[in-house]
Amino acid sequence: MNVKRTFGTILTILGIIGLIYTGVEIIQRAGNAVNLTVIGVISLIFFLTGIGLVRNTKDEA
Repeated sequence: MNVKRTFGTILTILGIIGLIYTGVEIIQRAGNAVNLTVIGVISLIFFLTGIGLVRNTKDEA
């Protein structure tokens, strides 16, 4: 299996988890706005980077 594709999948999953966490905390109004903003931005970066790695990596056997 391609290492870049695996790393991209891991980054995508971490990004999804972070975005879900941020969304839940915003809905519950439980967290500090600055902390939630930082977590949301980092999660979005992970998600977009992971999607980019998975999309741009070619399968070569």
